[in-house]
Amino acid sequence: MRVIDLFAGCGGLSMGFQKAGFEVVAAFDNWKEACDIYAANFDHPIFQTDLSNLEDLKILKKWEPDMVIGGPPCQDFSSAGKRDETLGRADLTISYARIISEVKPEWFLMENVERIRKSRVLQEAISLFRAGSYGLSSTVLDASYCGVPQTRKRFILIGHLHSEDGFLDEYLIRDKSDNPMTIFDYMGEKLDLNYYYRHPRSYARRGIFSVHEPSPTIRGVNRPLPKGYKKHEGDRCEPSDNIRPLTTLERSYIQTFPESFKWFGSKTCMEQMIGNAVPVNLGKYIAECVLQYVEAKKRGLPISEAIQQLELFSV
Repeated sequence: MRVIDLFAGCGGLSMGFQKAGFEVVAAFDNWKEACDIYAANFDHPIFQTDLSNLEDLKILKKWEPDMVIGGPPCQDFSSAGKRDETLGRADLTISYARIISEVKPEWFLMENVERIRKSRVLQEAISLFRAGSYGLSSTVLDASYCGVPQTRKRFILIGHLHSEDGFLDEYLIRDKSDNPMTIFDYMGEKLDLNYYYRHPRSYARRGIFSVHEPSPTIRGVNRPLPKGYKKHEGDRCEPSDNIRPLTTLERSYIQTFPESFKWFGSKTCMEQMIGNAVPVNLGKYIAECVLQYVEAKKRGLPISEAIQQLELFSV
């Protein structure tokens, strides 16, 4: 299945879909530094493009995608942002919906923060998708139950032409793990620490975490333990000079980027890219749900047998 990735950032979603067996043929983003990182890690092209400008979609159509995937910038919905849909970035969600309606791929995936469910912009986008004859499935996935050592809740909306609403609902939840993945589950002894500092949004929240729990959501902010930090009741150990934040690379691993992934540029840009990225394994999980559905429909199989067939194929 041919895929193009819009608002691709540094490529977490693209890499997840590639790992599941999809053919990602092109990507698009408007952040030069992210495009440079993407280009260094993938064989297919990425184009630096303003996706709010819909005057010419020929460059998208020429790739003849079976599926368009993407996560329009979420800061206007995010709990870390100002939560103001009038700031302009929320308009990119509508741009995404209009691109889908014009390019008309068989499939699309839109991911965003959980909070978008309460927005008028999402309802407007859904109206555009429905007008384009897409059946819709949606859910909120916590990445820690989908192969990622991080508590990160994301809204997932998948569309398929001429399908009934809810067509993928069972597939999206069936293979979630019973327990959240911890950092230690994923990285084992690779980290030389048991506790680390993650800067909270306010000091009413804890800042010291254990590797034997999922990481909190990786954000674009990464600061050292402040001098004079007072222990929060939820902190996993006493504050000390030995408690450090995770490094930029360690944070990329928790986003499930491979160790071979090439990072470069300013620390500020890299931290922001990593914080904005879709975890690779979350992308892979979603892609595999789509493949299970396609396999089941093709063979007329119930979901359990379709999954078994895919597992045999992947061995």
